Amino acid sequence: MSMYRTINPATGKTEKTFDLHMDGEMFGKLETAHTFWKNDWSKRSIAERRKLVLKAAEILRRDKEKHARLISVEMGKVLSEALGEIELSADILAYYAEKAETFLAPKELPVASGRATVLSQSLGVIYCVEPWNFPYYQLARVAGPNLMSGNVVLVKHAPGVPQCAVAFEALFREAGLPEGAYTNLFLTNEQSEKLISRPEVRGVALTGSERAGSAVASQAGRALKKSTMELGGSDAFIVLDDADLDAVIPHAVAGRMSNNGQVCTAAKRMIVHHSLADEFTDRLASALSEFRYGDPLEQGVTHGPMSSEDAMKRALEQVERAVANGAKLVTGGKQIARDGFFLQAAVLTGVTKDNPIFYEEIFGPVAIIYSVKNEDEAVDLANDSPYGLGGSIHTTNVARGRDVAARIETGMVFINDVTGTAPDLPFGGVKNSGYGRELSEFGIEEFLNHKLIHSP
Repeated sequence: MSMYRTINPATGKTEKTFDLHMDGEMFGKLETAHTFWKNDWSKRSIAERRKLVLKAAEILRRDKEKHARLISVEMGKVLSEALGEIELSADILAYYAEKAETFLAPKELPVASGRATVLSQSLGVIYCVEPWNFPYYQLARVAGPNLMSGNVVLVKHAPGVPQCAVAFEALFREAGLPEGAYTNLFLTNEQSEKLISRPEVRGVALTGSERAGSAVASQAGRALKKSTMELGGSDAFIVLDDADLDAVIPHAVAGRMSNNGQVCTAAKRMIVHHSLADEFTDRLASALSEFRYGDPLEQGVTHGPMSSEDAMKRALEQVERAVANGAKLVTGGKQIARDGFFLQAAVLTGVTKDNPIFYEEIFGPVAIIYSVKNEDEAVDLANDSPYGLGGSIHTTNVARGRDVAARIETGMVFINDVTGTAPDLPFGGVKNSGYGRELSEFGIEEFLNHKLIHSP
């Protein structure tokens, strides 16, 4: 059976399968993309590209429910969240369509002699490997900046969301972008490595796990290709002693449990001042008890299934291993007795440094709460992680929060909010969370030739 198939996580049933692209098809599509970039797309004006990308954003908004329902069916996201993802994806496409001319404008450098101008020019074919947890948003993050900069895009999407992958490609064709501008590929990992080695591929972007990132980054490095990696995270959600829990608890629920906790930037480690820790734990557990589980397309459901049986079993195993090594399971952490891959949202406390999950990322609806004595201990614990993607500080003193944020070893920190995303905010991390940035002006800079022209 093909690895690319829709298994509805609310029922566990396979609904649709897709054939792999064979090597000949893969290389043919690569040649089409490269030729289109060289002879056409790279020569078009920004205004011409803007018109087409804006049209894609308009179509996405027009048909947002159709696209959102695909997300719900393929990976279990509740429809309200899926609709929000579609809106965000359209916003990203429109943002780059509108801002690219400014971002890509020639830059005159103040030099000691002569005139120095830097041009921002496209590289060619950019190959992107994308995950299942945000099936449209992740694609928009690579498509928007690269198409507007004059690059063309090949994408290997996650095997569990093939209908979303096909629909996103069709979106651009309907908007009028010719074949070769944006191309979806259903490939094995072995085929992916062959593709990366080809000289027509000029850059590689991946969002996914550490394991996938390590493999793809090494392949890109051997082929001397520029790469960006957005990998896992174990974000700290720091609650200082002056925080207002009435404001903090809703952020904690959203920050950890949206998309069923299957978010790289989820608030996975909740680091709470000891004076608030007991109340915080009780109130968080109470909030989780109000979740309504069910088919993500049904009105009133707050949380659907996890994306797959493997994802559910992996999270369950981590919870069980944590408890076996001394952690306390405050609530949840059990499979719900119904069809599909449903996991009751959980809270763990008492995870000590010798617990095997202390340094692991739990990619599911499991909050781990740590009690700390002071601000310095909170910072030390936040930084005691192999990851460094996002994080948040919660306090009634914003200036204090910004000072603490400056001490956190991570790519993004939000004050009195969950780690979020927007078209104009750079997204990316440090340490094992990867390198490079997507979104904002930083995102369009990653795969460009910054060409210097110097004259007397």
